[in-house]
Amino acid sequence: MESVADLAARRRTFAIISHPDAGKTTLTEKFLLYGGAVQEAGQVKARGERRRARSDWMELEQKRGISITSAVLQFPYRGNVLNLLDTPGHRDFSEDTYRVLAAVDAAVMVLDAAKGIESQTLKLFEVCRARNVPLLTFINKWDRPGRDALELLDEIESRLDLQPVPVTWPVGIAGDFRGLIDRPRERFVRFGRTAHGAATATEEVLDLEQAAAEEGDAWKAAIDEVALLDEVAGGVDLDLFLAGEQSPVFVGSALTNFGVGLLLDGIVDLAPPPSPRLDVDGAARKLDDPFSGQVFKVQANMDRAHRDRVAFVRVWSGRFERGMVVTHQPTGRPFATKYAHSVFAQERETLEEAYPGDIVALVNASDVRVGDTLYVDTPVEYPRLPEFAPEHFVTARARDTGRFKQFRRGIAQLDDEGVVQVLRDPDLGDQAPVLAAVGPMQLEVASWRLEHEFGAAAELTPTPYTIARRTDEASAPELARMPGVRVLARASGTLYALFESPYWLARVEDEYPELTLERLVAEGTQG
Repeated sequence: MESVADLAARRRTFAIISHPDAGKTTLTEKFLLYGGAVQEAGQVKARGERRRARSDWMELEQKRGISITSAVLQFPYRGNVLNLLDTPGHRDFSEDTYRVLAAVDAAVMVLDAAKGIESQTLKLFEVCRARNVPLLTFINKWDRPGRDALELLDEIESRLDLQPVPVTWPVGIAGDFRGLIDRPRERFVRFGRTAHGAATATEEVLDLEQAAAEEGDAWKAAIDEVALLDEVAGGVDLDLFLAGEQSPVFVGSALTNFGVGLLLDGIVDLAPPPSPRLDVDGAARKLDDPFSGQVFKVQANMDRAHRDRVAFVRVWSGRFERGMVVTHQPTGRPFATKYAHSVFAQERETLEEAYPGDIVALVNASDVRVGDTLYVDTPVEYPRLPEFAPEHFVTARARDTGRFKQFRRGIAQLDDEGVVQVLRDPDLGDQAPVLAAVGPMQLEVASWRLEHEFGAAAELTPTPYTIARRTDEASAPELARMPGVRVLARASGTLYALFESPYWLARVEDEYPELTLERLVAEGTQG
């Protein structure tokens, strides 16, 4: 029987980050195809009578054709268990995306070969860097016209201060994709298309002499570029990669499946398996210590028929067994895990056991909040998940005062799930809370869910505030007296000072250095 540490070593828990339309959804679908989780590509986006394995479950997502929430997709590959935490791909991403990156051990950054690094890619990269998440890079859409490959590498290095080290290199310019040079194995892989990319691409491995004879000038150009890369970049240094200073680069086309298998090989070979997690005191919880995990996401009403509430838990140590009684660290109360599931898009299966790196979905976890620690036997508390800097603020009021009770319950639920940050004025309470968000889409989701799930349509009124800082009780009275500043509180008691402009904030910081104004995580990554 394998030990917990051995089973953890075969786990890879990762996310995909990208700008909208860079190909994240297609790549996710092809990962599932190569891992055998779906039999034919297209099922993730299938319609009608075809099997649906969508990660988009909410009605609003289906209407908009986008991913708003994050889903968990587990699939096997080369004797390993890969846990892919799917992140929202819409333009106005949210804290949900940020929190997912706190639960992974690595991420794949997808770039469009024609566009390179785009605004949302840059934002998500900064969050990965703040969380010390190592990154693999996939330059996608090489089957279409695009930019020069060396130019894209230069952009990664200059804009991200990250050394790109190609593991695979294309033969043929973007739009004339002949195949890939596998640098570590010193071989050429030529791919064959399948109908609509519905099956894994055929692969033909050629020796270098045969490749030179058959690929002509495209081969010569690629070999010259590889020689330059050998001299300048060398190979992947695992220590630099794990330190976030280097990114292994793969090239391909998710649409045609070219290079997808090689990228999956790279995830297995390079991405780190789960490692001991540090608790709030800086002590490491060993992988084979008793079970412990942390809630990184809470989602209500995934099953509208039962109006359930699901807490997604990243396992950090030990063996999870369904039915075990764990301790809810914030309250010290026992918590039953009878209703433990694995979630694959809209589908659920009872989960009997899980190991470090795996994700457990606990149904009807009514008292569990985002960031909470769960454990067995030896007590542990993990650091709370970071709160992220909102830059969109609206005042919410119930349109129908007769539905105020439903409005208040809905606001509390959205706050618990972290859909939005709910800030309250002590004098007004829930009459007119301020909803704060990283992206505008969060506010649209909050409004939709208040109306359709809680029967309490809300009126959202824009406020003049654009930036927030965490403050304390000693500083709050002075800040509250200033024009252009408002002090509000979260349900946890944390105080926030809202400012109408960064310039006014800078002036207050300069003139009143004694006041507490703490920056929030991801500050400066918006915009």
